[in-house]
Amino acid sequence: MEYADLVAMAISGKQTTAKRREDLAGETWSLLQRVVFSQRPKWIATIREFDLAPPQWIALQALGEPKPMGALAKVLACDSSNVTWITDRLEERGLLVRQAAEHDRRVKLLVLTPEGRRLRDRIERRLGEAPLPIASLSPSDHRSLREILLRAAEQLDRAAE
Repeated sequence: MEYADLVAMAISGKQTTAKRREDLAGETWSLLQRVVFSQRPKWIATIREFDLAPPQWIALQALGEPKPMGALAKVLACDSSNVTWITDRLEERGLLVRQAAEHDRRVKLLVLTPEGRRLRDRIERRLGEAPLPIASLSPSDHRSLREILLRAAEQLDRAAE
């Protein structure tokens, strides 16, 4: 399409299909953020009930499998020195341990203890309770939204591979 055609479309108020799709995707993402972020106070209150700070909770979630501290730093988007402080507090509470990696004894892996897994599972159950904006949707809407979000999550999984 020529530049003059794009200008004429802009002046006339017509959008390209790609632009409309981009606007729709942006609006969808903004609405999803609005619903999720509206739950931040409940999220903070829940993890604080268990005497955790947000980075400690994120660390517990990220340790489904043992990870070196550097990998956890990437998940938390922070410096390794911050991960040391976070993991020290979790280790003091008996929620994780440091173990030498089998492939290289110099590498320390962070591993959840059984108590750490129990606490993580307990908090996940509490946080998994649907908030009113979601719970009040119809079963049909729940199924549709779930299917859509599953497809979006698959994109995340593919990007991580």
